[in-house]
Amino acid sequence: MGQDLREIFKKERAKQKHNLKDGHITRFEDKLNAAMPAPKQNKWYVYKIAASVIVLLTISILVYHNQSKNTTVNNTVVDIEKPSKEKEGITLGALSPDLKKIEDYYKVNINLELAQLQVSNDNKTLVDSYMERLAELHKEYQDLNTELNTIGPNDQLISALINNLQLRLQLLQKLRKKLNELKSNQNETISV
Repeated sequence: MGQDLREIFKKERAKQKHNLKDGHITRFEDKLNAAMPAPKQNKWYVYKIAASVIVLLTISILVYHNQSKNTTVNNTVVDIEKPSKEKEGITLGALSPDLKKIEDYYKVNINLELAQLQVSNDNKTLVDSYMERLAELHKEYQDLNTELNTIGPNDQLISALINNLQLRLQLLQKLRKKLNELKSNQNETISV
């Protein structure tokens, strides 16, 4: 009794075939069109396109303007044949590698001491007096460097330059000790 179901369904469909009357589809389309209004043509699409074009043009002009502003090159003329006096001058470090190490050591430690200073309203006058003396020593160091360039290197100038660096470092170390003493005295008075 094995019947093929596909064959059974084909036969059933052939029996139930419904025929539409002539012109049924056209009448249905006419009724559908009458029931639904025709789509209005949107006149705003022209304005939307124009607005988009204006926005794109504005953005591109702004980008171009900013880009041309940023890429403006300031030409600086450098005269290679006439170097400045600073580059011509001899420094303590230029005389020998050992002297360069000594100079670098003192300069690094001086800068380290300066960076560690904690200035407040209470110790400002003390720090200012030390800074004045430090400025005088720095001016003397520059004068010694000028003399080194004009006269030439000798033992007295070299030792004077090194002594100047030592004095500046010692001065800053004394200032740090005084500030620590002042701070500890203030802390003792506050705690009492």
